[in-house]
Amino acid sequence: MTEHIGVGMLGYAFMGKAHSNAFRTLAYMTWPPPLVPDLVAIGGRNASAVQEAAERYGFASAVTDWREIVADPRVGVFDNLSPNNLHAEPSIAAAEAGKHVVCEKPLGRDADEAFETWQRVQAAGVVHMCAFNYRFVPAVRLAREMLEAGELGEIHHFRAAYLQDWLTDPSAPASWRLDADEAGSGALGDLGAHIIDLGRYLVGEIASVGALTRTFVPERPGGKVTVDDAFEAFVEFEGGAVGTLEASRFCLGRKNALTFEINGSRGSLRFELERLNELQVDTGGSGFRTVLVTDGDQTFMEHWWPPGHVIGWEHTFVHELHHFLAAVASGGRIGPHGADFEDGYRAAEVCDAITRSAASGARETVRYR
Repeated sequence: MTEHIGVGMLGYAFMGKAHSNAFRTLAYMTWPPPLVPDLVAIGGRNASAVQEAAERYGFASAVTDWREIVADPRVGVFDNLSPNNLHAEPSIAAAEAGKHVVCEKPLGRDADEAFETWQRVQAAGVVHMCAFNYRFVPAVRLAREMLEAGELGEIHHFRAAYLQDWLTDPSAPASWRLDADEAGSGALGDLGAHIIDLGRYLVGEIASVGALTRTFVPERPGGKVTVDDAFEAFVEFEGGAVGTLEASRFCLGRKNALTFEINGSRGSLRFELERLNELQVDTGGSGFRTVLVTDGDQTFMEHWWPPGHVIGWEHTFVHELHHFLAAVASGGRIGPHGADFEDGYRAAEVCDAITRSAASGARETVRYR
């Protein structure tokens, strides 16, 4: 019989839906699961909304104080999906109460907060994961495997962009995502953190950056905007590759357009999230060909459908949380394929270097503690 583990979740909106769906799905699709997740408690500030979420997603109880989840003896996993200003304190408290912790990115509003969170959660001796779900796209994993096998040769370039359009309308209201006190940064921490993490995962550590940030609409209905709307950066990797990073929430027509391209001495790879079942591959300069990553021998696909039957964005969370529960069950590591809190901290250092460069107008070295 597979053991059960109680899940307490802080946050019930967009990510709450994604993670709840993943916990419920992995319980029967990744059979047998490493642990059976029992949805114990979900928390949020709005009592009626969180109660509705509990009923909708299947949690046994709803609370408005995250401390109740941390204190609940039924909870073995604390899944922190709250606004960014609540990533540090609840995650640390949960870890120090002996609960394994998943926390959405960015791990902290800045590198100082992320570093303290990593250090204190690490010291608690629990399993911890920063939720960079795009590591769990089958095409991204195939790219990593090809790079590890040396199929692209020496890596010269990594270029990545993450573009959305939901803030283009200046009448769109202010929210916590546009407040530096709550969010830390804007497009940089929200979207840029993902492509920074993918650059680290696929190519290696980022050594230096030069960057610009812009806030196109400084005031909206409901308040001032105190974060960036977009950033542009050029980066140097420790291994010698160079690259560009770009994120914006002001790109009309772009809904969730994450792309990256890697160029090496023997080949190139290109990926588009909106075609997440495909990886574009060139070897030897013969031109890109489309590889459909839906065969049963591709990583993650053993849980799903016959070859050619595609999966969706929501399945990245199933893969991610399955990986996390497997580490909890076995006492194993989250890395190298999953992102732990150290990875979350290192992404935050790159974000901070981008912010410093935009302010100074100079190239900035990324300094890891």
